[in-house]
Amino acid sequence: MTTPFGLAVRHLRERKGVSQKDMAEALGVSAAYLSALEHGRRGMPSFDFLQRIAGYFNIIWDEAEELFRIARISDPRVVVDTAGLPPEYTAFANRLAAEIRDLPPETVRRLAGILEKACNSRRNSE
Repeated sequence: MTTPFGLAVRHLRERKGVSQKDMAEALGVSAAYLSALEHGRRGMPSFDFLQRIAGYFNIIWDEAEELFRIARISDPRVVVDTAGLPPEYTAFANRLAAEIRDLPPETVRRLAGILEKACNSRRNSE
């Protein structure tokens, strides 16, 4: 499996036509680390490393911002802090954690859409 960030890095690397080994060497990391990032086996990289990736690919600021955003939502080890929230929030977070592996992709897309609509609605009312 991979993460949105792993896919983005792989696409950037393929677009530039470089191997993991060459990219890793240029960024000062091991090819194993870069492979783990691309395959979702590592958490979110440091801001410094994200900046090195942006510089390596010489991407414009908007594209770099998008890469940083994707990195923030790609950590495969998520922690949801429901301290101080009503009990149903904690129950929902725990139920999602327990069930997420068995949810079909369409259900995940629908849930993501519901969350996006709720966030947009909240932003628009502020």
